[in-house]
Amino acid sequence: MNQPAENQPQVSLAQSSPTVGTFRERDGALEWSGRQETVRVEPWGPDGVRVRARLGGPLLDGLPGALLAEAPPAPSTVKIEDGLGRLTVGALTVEVDAEGLIRFLDTSDDRELLAEERAHFWWPGSRLYTAVGNGHHRLEQRFAAYDDEKLYGLGQHQHGRFDQKGLVVDLVQRNAEVGIPVLTSSRGYTLLWNNPAIGRVELAHNGTRWVADSARQIDYWITAGAPADAQRRYSAVTGRTPMLPEWAAGFWQCKLRYRTQDELLAVAREYKRRGLSLDVIVCDFFHWTHLGDWKFDLSEWPDPAAMVRELDELGVKLVVSVWPSVSPLSENHQLMEQRGYFIGTQYGPMAHADWPDKEVASTVQVAFYDATNPEAREFVWSRVRDNYLVPYGITAFWLDACEPELKPGFPENLRYWAGPGLEVGNMYPAENARTFYEGLRASGSGDGEIITLNRSAWAGSQRYGAALWSGDIGTDFPTLRRQIAAGLNTSLSGIPWWNTDIGGFHGGDPDDPEYREVMVRWFQFGALSPLMRLHGFRDPGTPLGPEMTGGPNEVWSYGEEAGAVLEKYLRLRERLKPYVLQVMREAHEEGLPVMRPLFLEFPDDKIAWQVSDAYLLGADLLVAPVLRPGARTVTTHLPAGATWTDAWTGETYEGGEAVTVDAPLDRIPLFLRDGARLPIRE
Repeated sequence: MNQPAENQPQVSLAQSSPTVGTFRERDGALEWSGRQETVRVEPWGPDGVRVRARLGGPLLDGLPGALLAEAPPAPSTVKIEDGLGRLTVGALTVEVDAEGLIRFLDTSDDRELLAEERAHFWWPGSRLYTAVGNGHHRLEQRFAAYDDEKLYGLGQHQHGRFDQKGLVVDLVQRNAEVGIPVLTSSRGYTLLWNNPAIGRVELAHNGTRWVADSARQIDYWITAGAPADAQRRYSAVTGRTPMLPEWAAGFWQCKLRYRTQDELLAVAREYKRRGLSLDVIVCDFFHWTHLGDWKFDLSEWPDPAAMVRELDELGVKLVVSVWPSVSPLSENHQLMEQRGYFIGTQYGPMAHADWPDKEVASTVQVAFYDATNPEAREFVWSRVRDNYLVPYGITAFWLDACEPELKPGFPENLRYWAGPGLEVGNMYPAENARTFYEGLRASGSGDGEIITLNRSAWAGSQRYGAALWSGDIGTDFPTLRRQIAAGLNTSLSGIPWWNTDIGGFHGGDPDDPEYREVMVRWFQFGALSPLMRLHGFRDPGTPLGPEMTGGPNEVWSYGEEAGAVLEKYLRLRERLKPYVLQVMREAHEEGLPVMRPLFLEFPDDKIAWQVSDAYLLGADLLVAPVLRPGARTVTTHLPAGATWTDAWTGETYEGGEAVTVDAPLDRIPLFLRDGARLPIRE
């Protein structure tokens, strides 16, 4: 055993033959170094560790990532002997062998949860660094595959698969495709790839591989335990969502788009005249003078203060669309360009997208503000504050196109304040949400009332009060079916505030009987989603531009029969608001999802791990949406370990079996757990 030098903070040091690496205990962490590589395994919250690895130099602190700067304290032990290093923190034990290979074990029985695996017995190893210049590498982290493993999470995708095993998933942000690099395994661990680099994860049957196309070091976090405990641990190290404002738990009305103040107010008044619940109404894009002015066009919205006052009197919250893009016609463009507040490029001009604007016959080249730049965030917030919050008291915003939606999407050509596009590109939507969260908190106008509606997200977005919706999707039953898996995987990725455009986005004729059935079933699902929001670009639509609008999209737009069902579910949502807020409290305080896969509450039920067409809203309400045209019955699995009561008929079932229940057009099957009392029936 070698003795550490006096000026090094080493507790113990062990070294074997020249072909084997060196172990150190350093400040409670386990380090291994060899072949010019340094690996550090350190406790990071109860039952969790952070692993970092770098080739050719010391580990780097302060790189962009999702983990909070400080982890919750957790007791741990490090032991180095016989060419093996072991670090134990609660339920997780990490074992590093003399060659630097890492295994993660269940502390209680030394069962292997996950292990690194070599690509080849000689080269490459489990961690591969391919130089791409200037100290950056294409990074690969390889783990073993397990035949019995199921994998969930990775954000929101439209492939329709709940279990991600066998898939290759791009780690990149696109409309309706939200990359959040966290996985929950049926083997008893949850892993966060703590790296905002563009890349992919390959969940193959011959191995798992995480890839960052260009980054400076490997960085990931892992915890052991049942899925619910893992969610608690994950949210503790990435940040928990604020408490949902009470108004946000109700019904949101939206369409593409209300073109004027009079049009929007007329809809709000009509809801109240009909005695229908309405909590939120949304003012969509093109309400502005120019894109990037971030203010109302007074020719169409002549008195926003009066509009907000009337909505307040009606009990309706106004949400306003704010885009991150800036037209060259905007009053802010020149100043922002001069100060370096836009996303830059490695090659070519500043412009990043073609987009229509007012007072021009064609599109213009718009730039996007750099949300990774603190000064740019402060500037954008100052415009939003001075043009929406201060004069009108508007505190809720819809953050559309926040991937950002570049055309074409070449992240390798982008240059952010935080780093090159390939290294940091995925963090943009979280930083954009941060603009509004920090701005509202600094203004003292959003304490306890902060929520933004986002089209994209990354790990940690939830701590900035970011709600996610599933993007610009289709309007048919196959698309509706895919949203269940998308929502469940989003929930397991740490984002509890989630919703879809009820009815889908692209099209849908309110006069078409077939589409009316889609709308009814989707509305039922929306009423039992974490957030309930009606939106879409209904037929007949008009071309993209400042004058565009779509067909009617209010509850009464779908005929008498469908409309009566929609009204029924508006009333149901209103009755369930106290329960929804109770579950939101659990998300805020414990980090538990609102929309829960069955296995989160029933991890010992093997069938529950396979159910992708039903879910739990909180702990007590099982929801089995109708997902096929013409269906008037639904068969669903009721998890073992509880007694379930049909919320409509009162019939009781023992868990552990599949049941078939009636689902006429006005009914979505709902089951109450162990005698829970919720006001389902009127």
